[in-house]
Parts: sequence; structure tokens; C-alpha cells
Amino acid sequence: MKKRASISGSTQGYIAIIHTWLAQHARALIFSLGQIYKNPVGSLLTMAVIGVSLSLPAGFYLLLDNAGRVTANWGGSMQITLFLNPELTDQQIESLTQTLQQHEYIDNIKLIDADEALDEYRQYSGFNEALTALDKNPLPAVILLNPARETIASGQGEQLLQYLQNMDAVETAQFDRQWANRLFAFIEIFQRVIIVLSTLLAFAVLLIIGNTIRLAIFNRRTEIEINKLFGATDAFIQRPFLYSGFIHGIGGSVMAWILLITSIKLLEEPVIKLAGLYASNFQLFSLRSGEVAVLIAIGGLLGLLGSWLAVQRNFKAIGLS
Repeated sequence: MKKRASISGSTQGYIAIIHTWLAQHARALIFSLGQIYKNPVGSLLTMAVIGVSLSLPAGFYLLLDNAGRVTANWGGSMQITLFLNPELTDQQIESLTQTLQQHEYIDNIKLIDADEALDEYRQYSGFNEALTALDKNPLPAVILLNPARETIASGQGEQLLQYLQNMDAVETAQFDRQWANRLFAFIEIFQRVIIVLSTLLAFAVLLIIGNTIRLAIFNRRTEIEINKLFGATDAFIQRPFLYSGFIHGIGGSVMAWILLITSIKLLEEPVIKLAGLYASNFQLFSLRSGEVAVLIAIGGLLGLLGSWLAVQRNFKAIGLS
């Protein structure tokens, strides 16, 4: 009985501790919101600067994402042309076609048999009479195949080309890949630019939050010293500043999202017109719900980290920690 009473008492003690902890955090959050409410102009300006800083890498990410959606439809121009051995029978050509259709690195293929190739050559070459005099069709069957975009982007196009060239049934394999290599090299450079830019702007957000919290600490220095004299712990004093940085980071992320939506709306109509000129129904895509959540989480974490660094540095500077 005593053991049950002891367990019940310790459980109630833990519940009381958790309740007190939650109440302290709620009080700090409400106090931070009150401080922001007292200085709306300064807080909004800080959030706006954070929003611009976060919207730039997010905008570049969107640009890269939309560019990827566009280039995903360019697979038809990334073609490998296989000139088959003229000695192959129709059955062997059909068997080869079925084998290639099942290859994981290939999206789709098109077979042009020797007779079809000859008819096409007669139509466009202007040598119809000369070709009529020939006893035998000099043109081989041709297979046009489109590598999967992931194959090109991952650098496996060369392996696919080498595999095709080594096939006994293939006389020659040609791949016009120069422009594709340039495209994906440019995309890779752009990805690295985004990483570098995101890092620099994240550092800028830390500086903005840190400077905001530093000013708040010095403006409330007397209040902090009085609280310290009355026995307030460092965690109790620091908590409102941490929440303030977190709220500014969240607000900046929301503003960045609003800026991105506004930018997409402004660009949407001219992009649709341009796509229509190329007989495409492409439209700009905005951030998905999961990506918006990541953007807001990044802003909140940067705000929390910036405020924590500012609190640690400035509390030591004024001799309070």
C-alpha cells in the first residue's frame, strides 16, 4: 500500500513539474508576443529582411525545380541512333528491339527498317534515280532510342553507349550528347551556387536575429539585473529572448513564402504565353505543402539559433551569465 502511495506521489510530482515547465514556456511565449506587439514596425521590418533573405535561395530552388520539369520533357531530343548490322534477319531485329525495350536505362525506342530508311532517304536526299539503279538496299535498319533522363543526369549515358556499341548486332552507335552534357553541367553548377548562396544568406539571417536580440537585451538590461537579484535563473531570463528569435524566424519564413507566391503570380501569365509559342502546356509550380513546412522550419531554427548565440554572447558581455 505504501509502495502504491509512493508511486502515486512521484507521478503527481512529475506531472506538477511538467505543468510548471509548460506554464513557464507559455508565459515566455506570451511575453515575447507582447514585446513584438509593442514594437510592430521594427518587428515587421526585421521579419521582412529575413523574408527577403530566405526567399532568394527558395526562389532559386523553385527555378531549378521548374527547369527540371521542363528538361524532363526534352528526352526525345537526347537520342542514340543504332545502325544495325545489314546481315541481321527480321527475327533478330525484332528480338533485339524487345531486349532494348526492357532495358532500365532506356525510356522508349523506335525501329526504322531498311526499306523505310531507303524510302525516307529517297524523299529527302534528291538521289531517287541513282538509288533506283542499285540492285540492293545499301541502308541498314536503324533503331532510335531515348535514354532515361536520370541516366543522362547521373552520367551513365556513356556506359549505356558503350554497352550498345559492344553488341554484335550493332554496326555503329551515335549519341548527340554534347548539348545534354552542357545542360546538366550548367544545372550542377547552378545547384552549387544555390548551396553557397543559401549558406551565406542563412548566416545573414543569424546576424539579423542576433542583432535584434542584442538590442532587446541592452534595452532591458535594468529589468534583467533586477530579475537576477530576485533569484531568477538564467533559463528564466533567456527564455523570452529565445522565443522572440524563434517568432521572428517563423514570421520571416511566412513572408518569404508570400514573396514567392506573389512572384509566381506575376510571372505566370507571360510564362504560359511563352510555353504556348512552343506548343507546350507548361505552368510554373509553386512550393508544395511539405516544402513550405521545411521553409518555415528552417526560418524558425535559424531564428532560435541566432537568438541563442546572441543571448550567450551578450549575457556574458554584461556579466549576467
